[in-house]
Amino acid sequence: MSKINDFLNETGTFFLATCDGDQPKVRPLGLHMEMDGKVLFGIGDFKDVYKQLIANPKVEIAACRKDGHWLRYTGKAVFETDPKYAEAALEASPGLKNIYNETTGNKMMIFHLEDATAVDIAVMGAGESLL
Repeated sequence: MSKINDFLNETGTFFLATCDGDQPKVRPLGLHMEMDGKVLFGIGDFKDVYKQLIANPKVEIAACRKDGHWLRYTGKAVFETDPKYAEAALEASPGLKNIYNETTGNKMMIFHLEDATAVDIAVMGAGESLL
């Protein structure tokens, strides 16, 4: 998992693909962290992406480093139930506390990928499994 987290740290922004019915949806994300042997991602419970993941948890994450390597991380989104993960995410990104708090009623939903594959792919080369 550290290889995936390190890759995402190097890219900063990465892209999460979901399905909205039969229409693919892709959006940029930046929030991720490694904790308890998992790479965790955070999204808001009020956003369409959350509804899409509940309806169909199959996702793909893509990220590209400046050296031309790119990551394809594919799996099933599984939401965490322990609030410690959302608390850790908000501590790591304090600016998000303005969005996710009791006053707004918005909740940070944390998930990780299961049944996953992760491949580091060179622009002109073969991919290397990171799992």
